[in-house]
Amino acid sequence: MPGECIFCKIINGELPSHKIWEDENFLAFMDIYPVQQGHVLLVPKAHSDYVFSMEDKEYAEIFKRAKALSEPVRRATGARRIGIGVEGLSVPHVHIHIIPVNNINDIDPCKAKKANPEELAKIAEKIRKEINKK
Repeated sequence: MPGECIFCKIINGELPSHKIWEDENFLAFMDIYPVQQGHVLLVPKAHSDYVFSMEDKEYAEIFKRAKALSEPVRRATGARRIGIGVEGLSVPHVHIHIIPVNNINDIDPCKAKKANPEELAKIAEKIRKEINKK
């Protein structure tokens, strides 16, 4: 339900987040339960609860945005690569996990732990600086 959705509340400014980028259709912000430092969530602003139910245009656009964000996240974190994950079970709002990876098991969701807000703010600022270098 959009009214109860935590991501809709973040999009609407009802809950705080460490935003790194947004446009009229999408928002990217730091995951407060990262599996790796620099773990970003990319969400569509229009509520949709299943990635494969999205219209083709929006589906293509969210993955284009994930690709565009991957290099700034990689540079800001010094990661070897960026991995992505899409599941939509923990929060029923489409979201792409953009995760810095250096090893094969770096995307393990069991590694998620509550992040320190100051650390999130620092890495968010580093990522924003990398985005603005374009």
